[in-house]
Amino acid sequence: MTASGPVPNSPAALNSDLIATVEAEDAGFTANLPGLLLEDLTSTGTAMLAQMDQARVDAIDSVTPYGANAFILAQQGVMLGIPQGQPTNTSVLVVFTDTSAPGYVLPQGFIVGDGTYQYVLQDGGVLASNGVSAPLLAVANQSGTWAVPEGSVTQIVTSLPTPYNETMTVTNPQAGTPSTSTETVPSYRSRIIVANQVAGQGTPDYIQSLLMDVPGVIPRLVSILQSTFGWEVLCGGGDPYQVAGAIYLGVLDLSTIVGSNTTARNVTATITSSPNQYNVTYVNPPQQVVTVSVIWNTNLSNFTAGAQVNQLGAPAIQSYVNSIVVGQPMNLNAMSAAFQAAIASVLPVANLSAFTVTVTINGSVVTPEAGTGIILGDPESYFQASNTAVTVTQG
Repeated sequence: MTASGPVPNSPAALNSDLIATVEAEDAGFTANLPGLLLEDLTSTGTAMLAQMDQARVDAIDSVTPYGANAFILAQQGVMLGIPQGQPTNTSVLVVFTDTSAPGYVLPQGFIVGDGTYQYVLQDGGVLASNGVSAPLLAVANQSGTWAVPEGSVTQIVTSLPTPYNETMTVTNPQAGTPSTSTETVPSYRSRIIVANQVAGQGTPDYIQSLLMDVPGVIPRLVSILQSTFGWEVLCGGGDPYQVAGAIYLGVLDLSTIVGSNTTARNVTATITSSPNQYNVTYVNPPQQVVTVSVIWNTNLSNFTAGAQVNQLGAPAIQSYVNSIVVGQPMNLNAMSAAFQAAIASVLPVANLSAFTVTVTINGSVVTPEAGTGIILGDPESYFQASNTAVTVTQG
């Protein structure tokens, strides 16, 4: 083995090792005289050892998604929980309903059926406040092509505890998608490689990716902050139970999830993973109302397109402010760059001679940090500028 991987032994080294092994058992063994039967046997044995040594190299080299044969690739898929055929097997979107159980967790791997075929939930989900889940993707656990009519997937195969086994239902509001082909080995290899690169469960990136998939969640209002006592999850939008469910599915230790010191910002939802229930707290980030006043000018003495600059610049600044991720600061340099890019077709940057900005947050004028163009806000809040909050004038 080397830093670059396994290297085959040379035939000379294998022959030498073979003879040394035999001589250790028979001190009078002589195999280096040409034409002798013993020399012929050792040469043949060396060739066999070379084949076995190459098999060793090939086996070690195959323990990677880049070079694995189909069998080992499938075993890697089993370890990662990625069965072959998932993108191509027959699939269907299913919705669970139980008005008495908002917050109930439907884990990945949950199985439903239509009486003939069974389908496995790929990501899992949670019943929302109204007791209804979002449409959840379920993929057949066998290959083949068949129709999945609307309303045909009504059986819950995975056992449910009492009383949920009597109150929970499932159906497919729309027809499923029949399989049209089988997944190729290169396609499966690509998915295995990607799976090895994703964030692991329990990491902030993993929790954030689950929250992004919750219907109604606003991507820029999602952030994971590290506090003295654990992780603080900021999330704006979405159903509280589904948000809490995503956090529950994404963490390894719920005790590490903490709320805000400003308790009015905290949202707590009870998640049911029968027979246990867990209270999950996250922070609903408040809005910071922003106004921006820009005064610009140009070194062109006969410039007549000032109104166009104003019309192009204001929406660009508003868009910049409304794109800042929750808890992140406002950067006046980035604001200026957005303004310059928006007006470039009317006024080249080289002719923009002045750009002065006044910013208010919740009605109070704020100034950048000393020596910077950074304006800090509340680390648990987000900036929001309305359509009329940005004024751009030439002066």
